[in-house]
Amino acid sequence: MKKRILIISLTSVMILAIVAVVPALAHQPFFEEEDIKASQPWEIEDPTISTAVYATLESAQDVDYFAFDGLKGQSILLSLVIPKIDGQENFTPSLALMGPGLDTGSIDQKVSVPALAGLLVLPPPEGAAKLFFEPFSRTSYWERQKQIVELPADGHYVVAVWNDPGQTGRYTFVIGDREVLGGDLRFPFKMKSYWTPVNHRQPPHSCSSLRF
Repeated sequence: MKKRILIISLTSVMILAIVAVVPALAHQPFFEEEDIKASQPWEIEDPTISTAVYATLESAQDVDYFAFDGLKGQSILLSLVIPKIDGQENFTPSLALMGPGLDTGSIDQKVSVPALAGLLVLPPPEGAAKLFFEPFSRTSYWERQKQIVELPADGHYVVAVWNDPGQTGRYTFVIGDREVLGGDLRFPFKMKSYWTPVNHRQPPHSCSSLRF
């Protein structure tokens, strides 16, 4: 009986610790466990809720896709940050929003653009990136793109993340700025695997190297 009570108590403490961390991160965290493809994009249920997807560009041709339904006039935060992992100092992925009402433009040929969609490309900023420390997960990140976009029309939007020169590396895609409790409750336990260099394990694919 005492052993059962101890197990229940420890489980409760772990759950409370996880819940304490997640809202402090100011987003709902998730991890890419299988490659995110154009045919199966990561579906964002509500683009206004602060959501972070910890993901990987695992090859020169890899492009990750995130999709959501939006309304005309909605202001949506789009951002990329790069975990401070050795070798990623110069890792600078590009980000593009694709969907109705956006201007036409050109984009890397490896990016799959939905039919009749316009483009808003957010290239990585020039100059040295700002480094910030996240105290609760005790990890540091380089800031890259960060922009609030007003959606020009109702419809389905897709965000693509890729790297023009074909660099590989880990990144975190952030969308939305409204804080709502949620996300993957196993977040603290998954961070250790995420925080390894892309080529630390073999094969170097995100869906293989990030098994939890």
